[in-house]
Amino acid sequence: MPYNPKKIESKWQKYWEEHPDIFRAADPPAGGSEKPKKYVLDMFPYPSGEGLHVGHVEGYTATDILSRYFRMRGFNVLHPMGWDAFGLPAENYAIKTKTHPAVSVAKNIEGFRKQLKSLGFSYDWSREVNTTDQEYYRWTQWIFLRLFERGLAYESEAPINYCPSCATGLANEEVVDGKCERCGTSVEKKKIRQWMLKITAYADRLLRDLDELDWPDRIKEMQRNWIGRSEGAEIIFKLVGTKQNPPAGGDADHDLAVFTTRPDTIFGATYVVLAPENQLIHKLHGHIKNQPEVEAYIGEAKKKSDRERQEEGGVKTGIKLEGITAINPANNKKIPVFVADHVLEHYGTGAIMAVPAHDKRDFDFAKKFDLPIIEVISQDNKKHRLKEAYEAEGIMVASEQFNGIWNEDAKSRIIVWLQAHGLAKGVVNYRLRDWIYSRQRYWGEPIPIVHCSKCGTVPLPEEALPLTLPDVKTYKSSGTGESPLVKMDDWVNTECPRCGSAAKRETNTMPQWAGSCWYYLRFIDPHNEKNYVDPKKEKYWMNVDLYVGGVEHAVLHLLYARFWHKFLFDEGLVSTKEPFAKLMNQGLILGPDGQKMSKSRGNIINPDEVIENYGADSLRMYEMFLGPLEVQKPWDTRGIIGLWRFLSRVYNLVSEREILPDDNLPTGGTENDTKIIRNKTIKKVTEDIENFAFNTALSAMMEYVNELIAQTPRLRSGQANTKNIALSDAETLTLLISPFAPHLAEELWQEKLAHGESIQLAPWPAYDAGALEQKEVLIVVQINGKMRATFKAPIGTKEEVVMAKALEMEAVNKYTSGK
Repeated sequence: MPYNPKKIESKWQKYWEEHPDIFRAADPPAGGSEKPKKYVLDMFPYPSGEGLHVGHVEGYTATDILSRYFRMRGFNVLHPMGWDAFGLPAENYAIKTKTHPAVSVAKNIEGFRKQLKSLGFSYDWSREVNTTDQEYYRWTQWIFLRLFERGLAYESEAPINYCPSCATGLANEEVVDGKCERCGTSVEKKKIRQWMLKITAYADRLLRDLDELDWPDRIKEMQRNWIGRSEGAEIIFKLVGTKQNPPAGGDADHDLAVFTTRPDTIFGATYVVLAPENQLIHKLHGHIKNQPEVEAYIGEAKKKSDRERQEEGGVKTGIKLEGITAINPANNKKIPVFVADHVLEHYGTGAIMAVPAHDKRDFDFAKKFDLPIIEVISQDNKKHRLKEAYEAEGIMVASEQFNGIWNEDAKSRIIVWLQAHGLAKGVVNYRLRDWIYSRQRYWGEPIPIVHCSKCGTVPLPEEALPLTLPDVKTYKSSGTGESPLVKMDDWVNTECPRCGSAAKRETNTMPQWAGSCWYYLRFIDPHNEKNYVDPKKEKYWMNVDLYVGGVEHAVLHLLYARFWHKFLFDEGLVSTKEPFAKLMNQGLILGPDGQKMSKSRGNIINPDEVIENYGADSLRMYEMFLGPLEVQKPWDTRGIIGLWRFLSRVYNLVSEREILPDDNLPTGGTENDTKIIRNKTIKKVTEDIENFAFNTALSAMMEYVNELIAQTPRLRSGQANTKNIALSDAETLTLLISPFAPHLAEELWQEKLAHGESIQLAPWPAYDAGALEQKEVLIVVQINGKMRATFKAPIGTKEEVVMAKALEMEAVNKYTSGK
């Protein structure tokens, strides 16, 4: 019977549904010895209406292979799945269709779950969680309240993207080229009351503890850069021109503080630059001669994202503040003051000193605006006419008393010198900003806070959780940029839990990242109604042994989750400092055209169609065979046909040949001929799975199959056309392929090989190291340059013995006799 994946896969998916205990993780026993554990986790998917794409399948297949392998190695494996289901798409769909987000999310989850099961993934579905379930976000709110109690959650004004036409705040992904994705109106920055989480309080620990993690170097470097710890100085530049008759040295009321990591270059500072959002600009109102032009520039700058403003190679823009100058504290020279959008408000003080001779961006800006370029660091202690910024180390020049000193040594000396004059202080700065932890949306976790005119900001008591979302008539914004919840008077108006006076509920909701900050903990104990996780279970299962997901989450989800986990560790609520011991990133699967898959390009590959045509096992195998897990690779349908054919050969090899016990093989049977390659394959596949080299593991299995097919011994009974296979080979091949092609493996294991239970309950094959040692070599006999015979001889056989053996062979003797 030919290989029929559709029939086989539906059969075994039904079997797994009826036997869910096969994949269920066992929580630690109350007493006695504990089974070694493995916690293998996929990054939480957002259940979009579009369903799975083949990029999802790649990472999920990798973790499934490892989970199945670890179970067969005797580990207690926790491999759960759930849904990060709050988010913008569901709310936008609700606005468009007036469908409650919960309804569309439930439908999407149903579709996702069906797709995941169609791929044979061995998730423990008894632990499924959903961030939008009230019993889940009750504990998200509970953690928030603990953050609030410790002063790590606070209110502040922060900018949002605001569309004046839609009268609503926009997420970053809704802003395209500075315009609203919905209506095309130019987006503005609008400051609004926000909740913040003080992630900066953990900046040093988040940075330091990266060294302990088994993560890809590039991910750790991305986090280091995002945290952006830099040691330097905060230097005071006094401003001149802010009063009609300023005192000598400038107006102290309007001193400008700049942060720099390069105090050694201060003698080369020829201008200073303010971020467009810097509040000092407003204080200078009335002193700036070109105020209208400056305000117009600032308005345009606010339409750009931070990323656009800092793009390397972008057009340098800026405007000089006419009538305002600054005094360089190192040499008392007057220098111009600019506003430019490449300077960001939230880095340092929102102002920089510009040293064009030794910074590329400053050099380009100085060239555009015809500003002086003064060299103060020289590679050879000589002056040069610079054609580009010199950014390397060197000797101080044109720096008065610091001339001749190596610039690295000059940094601390200059800070001390400026400190003595009250013009500087040494500081540590971070690029990392506190996390804006609120959205002006309906579809998010309600923030469990009320605002009381008498008591101020008051947290809800724990027994009042969960605070649930009310039903609303419209999901549209309030028109002021605030949440739609502000219009729900019956819900907003409440009593203060502290004094009983009239109060109003917080109407901002939590961001989508909230629920995904701790879901790995809830998977451990998803049905606990008394605690967010049982401490004994947490101690047994944590850390997550392997976390797999896309590189795009490097500096948002991963950093936020680490922050929350460290806070929970400080509170004594978790037993480890870090949540994820090992991290792997799957590479992108590109479309057949070699470009990233997208609707607009029309190059998306739907896994449902692939499964319909070739089967889930073929899809799983193909995605692993494409190349190393972490690199990007293009999709090619011709490749999946090749994997389907390979699985068909495996099926035929085991199901159509007569399987003989190893001790009942005919002379020349496959046991002796395949013992070495069988053990080599076990060793290779085992090591490759452990090292995530799934593509080379498959290559080894293909070589093994080719060797088994090549061996076609005949039975002693004289049935000339009957082929057989050793039981040890049939079982080994089935076991090795089972993590990759689980449906086919179950069919062969339970039906053809007649085992009475799932292959997942079978032990992983062990290789015989002794069998890997080569005991014989092949001797090739040539006469006058032509091969006439071959034979095997034990390693170490003397040359004269080999020669005598060769000469005795009939195929050789007829050419050598009498000659």
